[in-house]
Amino acid sequence: MQVPAISAVLDDFLPAGVADTIASTIVFVGAFVAVYFFGRLVLTPIVDRSLSSRDLDQHARKPIKKVFSILLLFVAVTVAFGMAGFDDFLQSLATVGAAATLAIGFALQDVLKNFAAGVFIFTDKPFRIGDWIEWDDNAGVVEDISLRVTRVRTFDNELLTVPNSNLTDDVIKNPVAKDQLRLKFLFGIGYDDDIDRATDIILEEAEAHEGILEDPAPSVRLTELGDSSVGLQSRIWIDNPSRSDFVKTRAEYVKAVKERFDEEGIDIPYPNRTISGGLEVGDFESVAEPVND
Repeated sequence: MQVPAISAVLDDFLPAGVADTIASTIVFVGAFVAVYFFGRLVLTPIVDRSLSSRDLDQHARKPIKKVFSILLLFVAVTVAFGMAGFDDFLQSLATVGAAATLAIGFALQDVLKNFAAGVFIFTDKPFRIGDWIEWDDNAGVVEDISLRVTRVRTFDNELLTVPNSNLTDDVIKNPVAKDQLRLKFLFGIGYDDDIDRATDIILEEAEAHEGILEDPAPSVRLTELGDSSVGLQSRIWIDNPSRSDFVKTRAEYVKAVKERFDEEGIDIPYPNRTISGGLEVGDFESVAEPVND
């Protein structure tokens, strides 16, 4: 489909200048439709299959497909302008576009920074939708990841919209990145209590809890000699961790150990302080008056 051929046909019905304009328009529309729909019908399914074969998550495929659609639209418009004979227009458009890109780049540095951070999140996968993450003084479950921001639902049911650069420039803790999670809890017992018996109780309650794994096996270590207690740190493992599993398992386990300690007379002492010294009162006689009967 060429502009001169169409223009020659239209010259019999329209003035020459008008025929050329209409011919260019027809070629532009035809070329745009052909390239764009070819891309949607042929190239888009190929991109989908390629992304699926790489085992990318849905949240990662969606923005990549959106970027591809934008590129496809840009290519279709460029090809259409070229085939319609608007070369001078394309050169002017490229010059204006370059200047506009430079200006927009300076004005939108933070946006571009977050966009680049979003790309790194999709490629490096430090966390996924549904993961429980912690950073700075914040914690929550990831609900959505876009190319600019990540939305996190806190455990108080608050929605945090976090710029992606905040999550790539700092340390992110992802307790559920692996299939297993280790929990630690420090039990304090009195100095007069039997350490070995307390250790056995802690291990027995860990082995009795169905949510605590046998492999890796629970362990107990004496880690602290405090002012009023001896610290026994328990290390246990849970499978397929989530925030709810973490809180529920730890609460049930600690409660069971506490009840066993109470049954067997093992004390969990309160912190105590001994205050020593004296109190001097001067000039007592000046404030004391004799009592007259």
